[in-house]
Amino acid sequence: QVQLVESGGGLVQAGGSLSLSCIASGRAFSWYAGGWFRRAPGKEREFVAAISRSGANTNYAEFAKGRFAISRDDAKNTVYLQMNSLKPEDTAVYYCAGAAAASRSFYSREHEYGYWGQGTQVTVSS
Repeated sequence: QVQLVESGGGLVQAGGSLSLSCIASGRAFSWYAGGWFRRAPGKEREFVAAISRSGANTNYAEFAKGRFAISRDDAKNTVYLQMNSLKPEDTAVYYCAGAAAASRSFYSREHEYGYWGQGTQVTVSS
């Protein structure tokens, strides 16, 4: 099994940037595809971005395209989410997720992920 811990959340002004990190322990994260989801107040949790085990394939929600970037460093057992040009509507708890997967697979649906972090709060002020 793998345990995931997010960090890097915080308060930022609109237009600013944040970099989230997700550190895996218990098993090498190179065995897992990675994903980021978020839950805004009063809303369902939604997909943000995903990356394959190889790192060669990524996928983004429409709202994330051009502003967010997912990456991974398996030597550090870490998946990152770089968020730029943040908007107040990006305010949410951001969750890291992991899924045992083939090398090039990535996933955008919650049920495809078996491992979740506790989340990190991102607040964007206007």
